[in-house]
Amino acid sequence: MFRRLVIWTNIIILLILISISNVFAGEHTATADILSNSPWWVWPLVLFVVTFVLGIVAVLGGVGGGVLFVPIISGFFPFHLDFVRGAGLLVALAGALAAGPGLLKKGMAYLRLALPVALIASACAIVGAILGLALPTNVIQISLGITILGIVAIMIIARKSDYPDVKEADALSSALRITGIYYEPSTGEEVNWKIHRTPLGLALFVIIGIMAGMFGLGAGWANVPVLNLVMGAPLKVSVATSKFLLSITDTSAAWIYVNSGAVLPVIVVPSIIGIMLGSMVGVKILSKAKPASVRYIVIVLLLFAGTRALLKGFGI
Repeated sequence: MFRRLVIWTNIIILLILISISNVFAGEHTATADILSNSPWWVWPLVLFVVTFVLGIVAVLGGVGGGVLFVPIISGFFPFHLDFVRGAGLLVALAGALAAGPGLLKKGMAYLRLALPVALIASACAIVGAILGLALPTNVIQISLGITILGIVAIMIIARKSDYPDVKEADALSSALRITGIYYEPSTGEEVNWKIHRTPLGLALFVIIGIMAGMFGLGAGWANVPVLNLVMGAPLKVSVATSKFLLSITDTSAAWIYVNSGAVLPVIVVPSIIGIMLGSMVGVKILSKAKPASVRYIVIVLLLFAGTRALLKGFGI
């Protein structure tokens, strides 16, 4: 029953996106005419409905709302990419701010792990935001499409490790005292963890920060694999620390978009409300979901949106 509900929900999403895509497949003047003849509340309402469903799918698929929001909204809605990227950062930021304090209180997110990474990623996110606003829109669309297709490849190939085998902490992580202990309820044991390959991980967060600011995607899709597979932090610690990390990184990049006038309340408000309400519903039905099947649905959606972004960037 639940599986059928998820499948039909995503079929409806695809039909909505295809319909929007067909409507706006014409010339820019036709798009302008449709927008000017539509009541002002139509697009916020449609945006709310789509983001509400995206919020549900994002939770069930284990991805951040921003990574679905930017490619889908920019590819199938008649909004300028700068406004969508600004809204995407605030959408990701809202989710991170809602979850971050609770994760810190539960001892799942670790400041000693997050702060060195946040310093690098947030500074680079500012650079990425400035670059994103300076580059031509078609270049950003093409880059966004390539990035989304790369995320799809990572989701298909990457294998997460609950407890990576870190034989010895490296010199940098030892100097920064990046280590910890957390209680694992499923086993009733305390997990003592440490990390390695810290210089490589910090270097990768330079790239992640730039991409987060440039595309407005948030960066949970990249934070977790680097923290978990490269640096060797346990999966739960990686996920929780990544969520807290987004509240710092996305704030830095979001200010650039706010200061440049690229944040419109008519886009941001229904998007955040839709994503947050959808996430609440998604959390309630998560226990009944089969993560593997939902994950493949998310991959199909991202593949569809990434291809659309590429075609839009090439003017097709």
